[in-house]
Amino acid sequence: QVQLVESGGGLVQPGGSLRLSCAASGIIFSRYGMGWYRQAPGKQRELVAAIASGGSTNYADSVKGRFTVSRDNAKNTLYLQMNSLKSEDPAVYYCQVRTGIVPTWGQGTQVTVSS
Repeated sequence: QVQLVESGGGLVQPGGSLRLSCAASGIIFSRYGMGWYRQAPGKQRELVAAIASGGSTNYADSVKGRFTVSRDNAKNTLYLQMNSLKSEDPAVYYCQVRTGIVPTWGQGTQVTVSS
């Protein structure tokens, strides 16, 4: 059974930084691409960043140059380093993996940006 557990969310001031983690179990982590998504109240869930099994990455235009996705295959963990956080970044952040037809999601971690 695939499980994803996010952590690292919290309250940060505008311009601040947070590092999110997503611990995976139940899969051979290194074989799969992973993604970070976010969902703000009243909005659809959107892709923030993704990293392939080989390490290539892609980002939403809104976070390019500020967020960095990475993975540690030895620790079965996905990361999202978020710098220069803005007022438009607050949301619940989810990690996702697709090992079959239906993707697996974590429970999410809340990110709040406020002064």
